[in-house]
Amino acid sequence: MASYKVLIVEDSPTMRQLIVFALKRLRGMQIFEANDGVDGLKKISGESFDLIFTDINMPIMDGLKLVSLVRNDPNYKEVPIVIITTEGANEDRERALALGANEYITKPIQTTKILDAAKRLLKLEG
Repeated sequence: MASYKVLIVEDSPTMRQLIVFALKRLRGMQIFEANDGVDGLKKISGESFDLIFTDINMPIMDGLKLVSLVRNDPNYKEVPIVIITTEGANEDRERALALGANEYITKPIQTTKILDAAKRLLKLEG
């Protein structure tokens, strides 16, 4: 059975739990957590991931900076990135997608949106 490594970069433990809880409903998910962009980058340098979820507003390094750094890394050019944020403004969405994010989900997040994004980006059945 296929196994997928998913990284969740989110400074709010509550939000991280919610995303983890949602993804655990999909089979074969190995979930890793990072509490800010810098921690996320550290994890990325030591592991290869199939999918990354990241918040935008985080201390130290925000999600947009993380997306641009990940996209500039040849090993990570193709890894799908989902932005999860309270920023619902169109310019934020456009900036995130321009930097290379694949999906943009606004909070309050629904489990189904997380599952749909993960299934679509990992090309899972169902």
